[in-house]
Amino acid sequence: MKCDVAIIGGGPAGATVGSILKQYNPSLDVVIIERELFPRDHVGESLLPAVTGVLDEMGVWDKVEAANFPVKLGATYRWGKKSDKDLYYFYFLPEGKFTQTERPGSYTGQRRQTTFQVDRSIYDKILLDHAAELGCRVYQQSKVVEIQKSGDRIDSLTVAFGGKSETETVEARYYVDASGGESIVRKAMGVEIESPTLLRNIAIWDYWQNAEWAEKIGVGGTYVYVMSIGYGWIWFIPLGPTRTSIGFITSAEHYKRSGKSTEEMYLEAIAKEPLISSLTKNGARENRLEATKDWSFVADRLCGDNWFLAGDACGFADPILAAGLTLAQIGSRRVAYSILEIEQGSQDPDWLKSQFNRIQRRNTLNHIRFADYWYSANEQFTDLKEYCTEIAKGAGLTLDADEAFQWLGTGGFADELNGLPFSGTYTLTAIKAFTSRFGNKDTSWKVYDNNVFELNLEDAALDAVALYEQGRVRRLECLRKGEQVWPLNGVYKCIYRAFQSRETEIQLLAERFIFELTKEKIPVSTDMARICLESLEALVTEGWVKASYDPNLPLLDVGRE
Repeated sequence: MKCDVAIIGGGPAGATVGSILKQYNPSLDVVIIERELFPRDHVGESLLPAVTGVLDEMGVWDKVEAANFPVKLGATYRWGKKSDKDLYYFYFLPEGKFTQTERPGSYTGQRRQTTFQVDRSIYDKILLDHAAELGCRVYQQSKVVEIQKSGDRIDSLTVAFGGKSETETVEARYYVDASGGESIVRKAMGVEIESPTLLRNIAIWDYWQNAEWAEKIGVGGTYVYVMSIGYGWIWFIPLGPTRTSIGFITSAEHYKRSGKSTEEMYLEAIAKEPLISSLTKNGARENRLEATKDWSFVADRLCGDNWFLAGDACGFADPILAAGLTLAQIGSRRVAYSILEIEQGSQDPDWLKSQFNRIQRRNTLNHIRFADYWYSANEQFTDLKEYCTEIAKGAGLTLDADEAFQWLGTGGFADELNGLPFSGTYTLTAIKAFTSRFGNKDTSWKVYDNNVFELNLEDAALDAVALYEQGRVRRLECLRKGEQVWPLNGVYKCIYRAFQSRETEIQLLAERFIFELTKEKIPVSTDMARICLESLEALVTEGWVKASYDPNLPLLDVGRE
């Protein structure tokens, strides 16, 4: 069998690569080889808003919406304090305001800021079937049994199709490893992994029928619940009208010391948490208990001569931030774009690969290290107190919210994808809220505490980063200091131009921001004002802008919440 692109794995990562390729270049012959027969269950059911734009670009958002998955409006945590009644709400929408609308709805307005909680047995099949409808050749119950290679180049795959013992050879011009934790290509090509964390957790989960939803908002809206207990935490994720995913995360070391079976530990954890036990009182388990190690890592490199890694084959971040599936699909979009652009022949393939490798590794590492901070800030983990202290040391962190935020910001907060202040999948406001809450210390905003702002371009040089849009990858001018990047795109471009006016007083700079936004035909709104302030805050955090306070000048008087 010969094709243009051979994708190993038909989960969300593989289906995303295939769909994006066929959307923009229908002439490509794309083969997806999936080991299992869909539908099948899989953990990782909670999405973040950043993924919904990818679903829309794939042309599958309406199909996912029609499946009537719960609309995820945010998350509810009991974390970092000992009170059983102390819950913290993190909202995707301002102040959690969600307007009731009929479903299925359209990808407009507030639905662009919300996301889904998905039953993976349904969600994954929707995505894979959609890839097939776009023209991908999909083979299920088919296994890659061997990879033939020459140096860093894959020559062919040996595949057992349809569960048969006989094998066939598949030759492609490009190969994508979307095989998840199996990481077939990564292992075959001898790529090592980096695990910059002391977190060595296990996950135990089951599905429940007729558990009560913790909260219902509007038509199908709810929150994911994350409840910490003394030695781990529980997830509670409504997947549909009757089905709920409930899992428990604890350290592998605690599990070994306990001497208990995974089922005993799972049921004990649920019984120990008052809210979760009350929600499951009238429900019934499906008795499909599963357990797996849950260790964070990132591959040393994510692409080679004619191959790319996608999804969990690239790396895995602890599920506490619910970023796994979103990181996987956003990264898979970049894989597809890289292949599309190599086909165009107008960009250096090595540069395209280096850009994908840099961005995806950075985003995954940010989430791994932020999860370390999150765990180390939890006072409830009495059994893991000493362990959490070591986590903080291992990550080079202290339990100081400001320092944790500073560290995260210097991980590259400006996302070149759209010129907005995102770090992988989280906004600056979200990071501020997290560190303020769980660090038990106020995390102030420098844009409100200071009123004089000046460029700091010492040691900066002009460079280019990749911008992925409308099926093409173009070189976007940026400023670079080592690993830090200021992409001159979107809001960040407007801020840079505003500083060319030589204004330094915040009130006058704010007026210049509005002027530059208007020149770029970017609508000026309350949301855009917030984004501008977030962007300026990120630039101060990363050292691109120096902030100071002049008692003779006024502070910024807009945008405070």
